[in-house]
Amino acid sequence: MKKILLLLMLIATFGANAQETGTINGLVTDVNGLPLSGATVSIKFLNKGTMTDFDGAYTIENVEVGTYDVTFSYVGHETSTKSISVLEGKTTQLNSSLNESNTILDEVILTANKQPQKITDVPATVNVITARDIEEFPSFNVGELAARQKGVDFVRSGVLGTGINIRGFNSAFNAKNLQVTDDRLSTLIATGLPMGSFSTVTKDDIERVEILLGPNGTLYGPNAHNGLVSTITKNPRKSEGTTFAIGAGNQSVITARLRHAQVIDDKFAYKFHFERSQGTEYKYTDTVYVGTKSYPELELDRDFDTQKYGASLYYKPTKGSEINGYYGHSNTNNIGITSAGRNQIKDWSIDVAQLKFVSKNFFANTYYTWSNTEDTYAMNQRTQNYVSFIENGFSEQEARERSFTEQWFPTGEGEGIVLQRGAVFKDASRRFNAEGQYNNNWSSFYLTLGAQYQLDMADSKGTYLLDDGGIDLNQTGFYTQLEYKLEDLGLGFLLGGRLDNHELYGSNFIPKVAVTKKINNGTFRLTYGKGIAVPSILNLKGNLFGGLVLGNGEGFTLTDGTKIEKLDVETINSYEIGYKGKLSDKLFIDTNAYYNQSDNFISPLRNIADAANGNFVTHIGDQPIGEVIEGSTGAFVLTYLNFGHVDTYGVDVGLNYYFDDNFRTSFNYSYFDRNLDKDDLANDGNLDGQVLESELPINTPNHKFSAGVHYNNGKFYGALYGRYVQKYDFFSGINVAAETQDQDGDGVNEIVENAQVGRTWNYGQLGGFTVDANAGYNFSDSLSLGVSLTNLFNAEVREFVASPVIETLVSFELKYNINFFKNKSVAIN
Repeated sequence: MKKILLLLMLIATFGANAQETGTINGLVTDVNGLPLSGATVSIKFLNKGTMTDFDGAYTIENVEVGTYDVTFSYVGHETSTKSISVLEGKTTQLNSSLNESNTILDEVILTANKQPQKITDVPATVNVITARDIEEFPSFNVGELAARQKGVDFVRSGVLGTGINIRGFNSAFNAKNLQVTDDRLSTLIATGLPMGSFSTVTKDDIERVEILLGPNGTLYGPNAHNGLVSTITKNPRKSEGTTFAIGAGNQSVITARLRHAQVIDDKFAYKFHFERSQGTEYKYTDTVYVGTKSYPELELDRDFDTQKYGASLYYKPTKGSEINGYYGHSNTNNIGITSAGRNQIKDWSIDVAQLKFVSKNFFANTYYTWSNTEDTYAMNQRTQNYVSFIENGFSEQEARERSFTEQWFPTGEGEGIVLQRGAVFKDASRRFNAEGQYNNNWSSFYLTLGAQYQLDMADSKGTYLLDDGGIDLNQTGFYTQLEYKLEDLGLGFLLGGRLDNHELYGSNFIPKVAVTKKINNGTFRLTYGKGIAVPSILNLKGNLFGGLVLGNGEGFTLTDGTKIEKLDVETINSYEIGYKGKLSDKLFIDTNAYYNQSDNFISPLRNIADAANGNFVTHIGDQPIGEVIEGSTGAFVLTYLNFGHVDTYGVDVGLNYYFDDNFRTSFNYSYFDRNLDKDDLANDGNLDGQVLESELPINTPNHKFSAGVHYNNGKFYGALYGRYVQKYDFFSGINVAAETQDQDGDGVNEIVENAQVGRTWNYGQLGGFTVDANAGYNFSDSLSLGVSLTNLFNAEVREFVASPVIETLVSFELKYNINFFKNKSVAIN
């Protein structure tokens, strides 16, 4: 009997407790009534929360009776907090409409942890280029907006060519900043370089760009070494309508774009985009030297064009999940800069097909990328080939035809032999990627688990790789990240780790640790992270100019038995302290200081043979060099080596002051420096017994700052932006941009400004001061006209090696938006 009474008491107690809770549900939308999928809804006091489904709906069950503050947050929107009273056994509805974010601390980002997270909680330095920034920038080249971000080295190599670097170690072949678009790598397959103008995405389809400074390899893998750039495109359910845009400018620039997005029903939505842009690069020739005699680049074509299109279909199998299929294509003709001279890029196309599944706890992603070009060639090498025929009596026509593949080497009067010095780069490479991820949270504990697989299938058709029959290389990565949040104390802890295994360079472990602490109106952070920069397929399997340049994926043996080790990964260990917050109601700061330890650099090309002393290259791996490169004696072999250690350190400061909702100013400053032990011969990159600053590919200014003013009153918008980059030396392969200097202390200037240096012309240091401006007027909600001016005062500034002085560039853009199939808005309470 006692047992029965005890059981009844327990049941009664349970029933009483069950009745002391209630439920909250509702909808989260933007100001236009469109549902916000993936918005975060949380009750901080109870450590309870959830995320909205793809209809913007949410439910929080078993909430204790009482009155609470409920917080709503979403990427790119202001965080909102509302009070609600939960009644016993009742369901209370609480809807929220979120405005687009106008201040930095309201931002919610996606990239840092692959989950929505308020920017003040992110244990990293993050820059965000928002949809509004892009909308108010009337230029077809959205990459220019990177110049306005703190801690970023922005460079422009011409009208079309823009790029960024983060925290040092730049080059004309820089693969140390990983770039992704909608969870897929935006890098070329064989070289690992960012796609840049090869991207299949158009400006009007970009929702935001998030730039993370420092190593971010734990979740994203190899080559998120110095930083990560993530481009996120618009979901058609939140961007329905049609955009028409036309633009024009000097340098014969013309651009036309179309984007359309439509919601079909509760299950299906789609979007597509198209762009055609063309123009003429600045007048500039990268001089080619044969001995001490200079020649212009052969058949230099300064006209560029790019065409791209793509489409996405979105399907919701359930309210809490979505499947997205994407196909994109681009075709490009332009001039590309490399460490061995410029390339004339001819009809280089990129195609990508992607299938992605997203739900509350699971993420699956697979995509296939293919690259094609038949006629791209190295202008420097082709010009040298051409000169060798012309100077030995061949006709103009024959010299031009044979210059693509051969070079004439005279052996006597009217006699000579043909050397295979191919200048053509063909590419038929493919890449397959797949990723699966699980994430969940239990109260204050958050878990992310994932795995990635990549198969590179490089194929240069024998033109620049050792790829008879193709090169297939695979790599696999497993990662986990744990977070624990003590909201009452304002503390957050993060621990992450990743194990990567590559077929050629083996296994590497990438850890990350971070602590955050909220204090008043800001958050302090302390982080440690490791990054790796992996050798590209070109570094490992390259075969350029008839075996003069060889990749180092297997190592080499010399006549005297010396072993040259195969390439390994570069590593960086980074320690950072930072703060994001308010200094007053209108003044915001985001600042950091970092210290990096970098090891095992991949060197510029070095000759490893010493023919003068009879020390030739005899083997590539276990194979005689003559079997790998037909006819090669190994008397001269350029390849890549690992070397060195350097400590780098710096500070980034970003300030934003908001006078009101329409007018703000910004100021960014960055300092960078390094410690290099010149007595350590491990830092001798060219193996000549001396350690020189120029052997380390740092190529970053010590100081840079920028300041801007931004105004928008609804109808009129505009910005004025000044940027100063301290003059600095830049060395990359044959390219030199440096002041006159005696590098080894022997009393002779090896580098002379405005003179020939090696195989190129040295115009002197990079950097200077420029002012950019943009303005526009919205005639209506549908029609706008804007103008953008780069280098407003036409300052004589050179920003990259083998590139022209960047003259004033003016562009106009007329844009029209309309929604032919406007969806019924969701009612807001």
